[in-house]
Amino acid sequence: MTWNPFKKQEEAQVPVEEATKKAAPNEKKGRPTPKMKQAQAAGIRPLVPVDRKASAKAAKARLREKENAEYEAMQKGDINHMPKAERLPWRIYIRDYVDARFNLGEWFIPVAFAILIASMLVTSLVQNQWVSIIMMLCMYGYLIAVIIDVWLMWRKLKAKLIAKYGESSVSKGSRSFSYAWSRAIQMRRWRLPKPRYPKRGHWPAD
Repeated sequence: MTWNPFKKQEEAQVPVEEATKKAAPNEKKGRPTPKMKQAQAAGIRPLVPVDRKASAKAAKARLREKENAEYEAMQKGDINHMPKAERLPWRIYIRDYVDARFNLGEWFIPVAFAILIASMLVTSLVQNQWVSIIMMLCMYGYLIAVIIDVWLMWRKLKAKLIAKYGESSVSKGSRSFSYAWSRAIQMRRWRLPKPRYPKRGHWPAD
């Protein structure tokens, strides 16, 4: 038997080559197939749109379309398509309560306008300041009556809201008071959302 000094080196190289061949399939398995690469590439979307102006314009158009639909729903009295704030149960109750009663503030704007016009005409024609002062006092007296009427309305309405929906319905965050008085001083035909009943007297259920 002849001694070969290079035999150990050949034997040492064989396991390394076999290990390299065995490792190759494992690495191949860890990589996605070409079809998977295509699917992943198709699913990637840029975070920033290519055309920002067109994207912003489209977003504004969608928002405008939504607002128009909500405004139309308020004109028709369609509760299901109104803004979320108008669909709150205590706001529906406030609207029904205000619409059911006769509110002095409902006629304040036309009455105040008529008094101002009459005051100017009387001052120019009669040239008597006392007549103008009396008419202005009448207007301020009517304003005080409106404030008292709104206060009495809110006093009763607030108790009903607390009994039916709890303290949260009349908290500062709910803005129920401002919602009630602003509706009470609007003329019935101009109110939005539109009153659910054509005439007064339909009180909400307690």
